[in-house]
Amino acid sequence: MAPFLNRAFSWLRQLFPAEYSYPAIDIRLPGNRFLHLVGSIHMGTQDMQPLPVHLLRRLKKADALIVEADISGTDSPFSMTGEFPPLAERLPESQYLHVERLCEELGVSMWTLNPLPSWQVALMLQATQAQRLGLRGNYGIDYQLLQTAKEQATPVIELEGPEEQFALLQQLPDDGLGLLEDTLTHWHTNARLLQTMISWWLDTKPGLAVEQLPNTFSSDLYDVLMNQRNVRWKKQLLDLPAGNYVVAVGALHLYGEGNLPELLKG
Repeated sequence: MAPFLNRAFSWLRQLFPAEYSYPAIDIRLPGNRFLHLVGSIHMGTQDMQPLPVHLLRRLKKADALIVEADISGTDSPFSMTGEFPPLAERLPESQYLHVERLCEELGVSMWTLNPLPSWQVALMLQATQAQRLGLRGNYGIDYQLLQTAKEQATPVIELEGPEEQFALLQQLPDDGLGLLEDTLTHWHTNARLLQTMISWWLDTKPGLAVEQLPNTFSSDLYDVLMNQRNVRWKKQLLDLPAGNYVVAVGALHLYGEGNLPELLKG
């Protein structure tokens, strides 16, 4: 057990070096390519603004900012035109009642959710939960990085783009029912997870908290939303020309089985 723990702590120290007060790791790739890989949070609190000085300096010197998707625009790719059966017909009674209770707590209209695909119901509940915790999209790390990059004319490269993310969600089995079920099952755990990741950007050394992160995805969803995307992103990052890059991806992609840093180093 002791050798295993020593390896685990060694990995944590490599993933989140002590000199960074936020989740980040520097990776050097062959061909003079340097990545400052940052664990982003897509929604944040007001005191997460402005970004850490060190991160702003890295972005100032970067040849490009790389993000999952450029979310700085106002258009949403998630508008739906199709009609789906009411949630009462798609969910077991216990889960439907859970959604009803959450809607009442969050001030969300069940009438609004009923015609939406299950994955979009899950995302709307998650976003409203984050808002109730004080998080806003304009304080998210990737949003702030995008705004700064555009102000200083730093090129922006998308790993996916909103349209590709939308297509991925549309391809989930049963219209994303598994994502909705995981959202309901891990509702309180997700809230604690958000608070943990916020603390990484405010007052907690990330390396001390990473081992406490729970997995709130089923194995099938984890493979689609985490593993497969990490593999695709690895290929894209390995195809970059020589240069210095700030790469901002969701913090969970820097953690756990098949995480992006391990793939890049492998």
